[in-house]
Amino acid sequence: MSKTYFTSEHEWIDVEGEIGTVGITDYAQHALGDVVFVELPALGKTVAKGTETAVVESVKAASEVFSPASGEIVATNDAIVSQPGLVNEACESTAWFFKLRLSNPAELNGLMDRPAYEDFVKGLE
Repeated sequence: MSKTYFTSEHEWIDVEGEIGTVGITDYAQHALGDVVFVELPALGKTVAKGTETAVVESVKAASEVFSPASGEIVATNDAIVSQPGLVNEACESTAWFFKLRLSNPAELNGLMDRPAYEDFVKGLE
């Protein structure tokens, strides 16, 4: 069974075992507008929690995607590179950015669950 966590920078990570799948939230894709470019990390790259790991650009702005946890990149979603608009259509499901093998699962303890994230977003409006 997987569990999804959220960051205050509007990334989500869905964790199943030692693998976390990372993407941006619906709030983030709405704020960005039409996504026109995505840059993903290299396979095998080691990333630390909170570091810039991917880039997403829209007609309005460019934004970094930060890793919600530390680990090694084990997969990237090439579909969103060739079709960046998928991020607007399915940002919290099939338009994930990368998967990583968690090196320190305890880092997830500082992240929000969905109800806490939804409350956080309400406070931004």
